[in-house]
Amino acid sequence: MTDPSTSSGAAVPPDPLSALAAKRVLLVFNPRSGQGESTLPGFVSLVRQAGAEVTERELVKDTPMSEYVANLENFDLLIGAGGDGTVSSLAYAARYKDVPMLAYPAGTANLIAKNLDLPNDPAELAAVLAGGHTVRVDLGEIEVRGEKRGFAMLAGAGADAAMIRDSEDLKEKYGELAYVISAMRQINPKKTTFHLVIDGEERTFEGIGVMAANFGMANYRLPITSDISPSDGKFTVVLIKAGNILRLVPNIIDSVRGKLGLGDPMFSGNLETLEAKSVTVDADEPFPLQFDGELHVETTPFTANILPGAIRFLTPIRKADLDT
Repeated sequence: MTDPSTSSGAAVPPDPLSALAAKRVLLVFNPRSGQGESTLPGFVSLVRQAGAEVTERELVKDTPMSEYVANLENFDLLIGAGGDGTVSSLAYAARYKDVPMLAYPAGTANLIAKNLDLPNDPAELAAVLAGGHTVRVDLGEIEVRGEKRGFAMLAGAGADAAMIRDSEDLKEKYGELAYVISAMRQINPKKTTFHLVIDGEERTFEGIGVMAANFGMANYRLPITSDISPSDGKFTVVLIKAGNILRLVPNIIDSVRGKLGLGDPMFSGNLETLEAKSVTVDADEPFPLQFDGELHVETTPFTANILPGAIRFLTPIRKADLDT
């Protein structure tokens, strides 16, 4: 029998967005994120054309993120559109509410989206939203001077925070390349003695920085170091002992080789990694603090705690593909 919907009798391919019909979608977006024209309006148009009901909420300065998701139980899907800071803050506000979240890449670096291997094309992102495949991952909770906030990627003090600080004036001209240029400028970063408490155990070391990493891939999905997993209920605490950030390039090479099964590490000594559910970081000299690419006025000391399985992110890849 000829398919009445076609003149040739050929089967009509299924609409990849058909699963969005009648879905209630909450979109929280940061209009100040990223450079140039946003692809978000085209994406929203596609989602609405598929039959979804989209509620848009624009971030307003000084409004707590919790207010944007106060009635999240009324929605089937959550979208956070902005940079890594926007995405992680929204994920933290929506923690343990069990509504799948899409980390829409509308910022400069979009490392969370890169870790999740999300496409940049609006139509492909809409297909990820419709596909409904999620991975449940951990989040981090950082406490500084009694105030708690969340992060998804990593929190750090020292050279990495200085790199982000120095990249701010370069973003408008260079975009994502601003981070690379800033890293190259960190020739002689400040070195100090760090005092850590890792799951109750004290530890001291001399270096240029400390990171509590949840996700482990930098730009181009290159691993920061090996054995970082966002779903194991632990941070990978990275002690940066190298004289400057560029000396960590060999460690990235080691991580890539390990991911490809090419043998034991060829380089060592520039950094050390530890596992922890909780880490407190202090230093002899106050160091700037960053989490998920956002520089904050606060400095050390800070405490980071893992929140196991706190959010379900939409992604086209398997959970195992998130590990370095």
